Amino acid sequence: MSERTTSASWASGIVKALELEGLDCPAMFRTLGLDFTALDDPDARFAQDDMTRLWQLAVELSGNTAIGLNMARVVRPASFHVVGYALMSSRTLAEGFERLVRYQRIIAESSDLTFSLGAQGYALRLTVHGDHLIPTRHSAEASLACALALCRWLSGRPIEPRQVLIQGAQPKDIEPYKAAFHAPLVFGAAHDALIFDPIDMQLPLPTANEAMALLHDRFAGEYLARFSGSRVTHRVRQVLCRILPQGEPKRETLAQALHLSQRTLQRRLQEEGTSFQALLDDTRRELAEQYLAQPGTTLLETAYLLGFADPSNFYRAFRRWFDVTPSEYRARVSDARTPACTTPAR
Repeated sequence: MSERTTSASWASGIVKALELEGLDCPAMFRTLGLDFTALDDPDARFAQDDMTRLWQLAVELSGNTAIGLNMARVVRPASFHVVGYALMSSRTLAEGFERLVRYQRIIAESSDLTFSLGAQGYALRLTVHGDHLIPTRHSAEASLACALALCRWLSGRPIEPRQVLIQGAQPKDIEPYKAAFHAPLVFGAAHDALIFDPIDMQLPLPTANEAMALLHDRFAGEYLARFSGSRVTHRVRQVLCRILPQGEPKRETLAQALHLSQRTLQRRLQEEGTSFQALLDDTRRELAEQYLAQPGTTLLETAYLLGFADPSNFYRAFRRWFDVTPSEYRARVSDARTPACTTPAR
């Protein structure tokens, strides 16, 4: 079974966060049987389960149950591999987060990330997976704290979320969370997420550079293609994007395109922690967001581009994905992208 991995860049960020507690990270790596020198190799990868063991050992040694929040104090674009520089050159934070979602697997395969506009604002939602070990809460909390710190670092403004959702139970001491997020906290939530004001997400970034953004997109795309080339999940997504406009995709057609039997395709996807139906649903959802962001594409065209023979099936699927109709979603995207004359007082 293929292990989910984390980039050396992200692992280095974790190490810096642990060193803030005075922990001896080289010794911890030796205890866990990990290669500390691999942190200097930008193409090195660490198993997600090993990062879980690292967090567990760090809490045991430090006694700090909110240790993941330290990541906010060390985050820089380099923590996100080449993806960080693509974010840095984006026009807005919203555009940057869209890039982050697109290239997330470069940073860590263990994390599923979505960024979408809802009734409460823009939601950056995170789910962390493990292979044999259940990920600790510190991994997700570190990611949330990092994402917010990056917002503040890139924008040069003290951005505060409208709300922070944390899956973990409320700890005895919530002061570290208040200090890290400066926002209403919801513990025991259904998922981990940051909810942002659309205005904050749409203001131009001082680091924006369209030419550099395109260059970093190319580098990130090439890395992802090289890294994902042997992964069936990546190849299935590529084929789905190509054949969806031809109608409802069949598992048999997909297997033939990949030169695999249907049984082998199913087994390989299971080994990578997913299924044909899950990938089909995820790919359609991601493409739906892209199509509805283009004013010239009608809802009927979008339904057919996503392979829905019956538009009503598209509308039902869309409500399941986003809890709104396609028309309502498009209106929200349009409203969010309309420049505001003034910034409301906070």
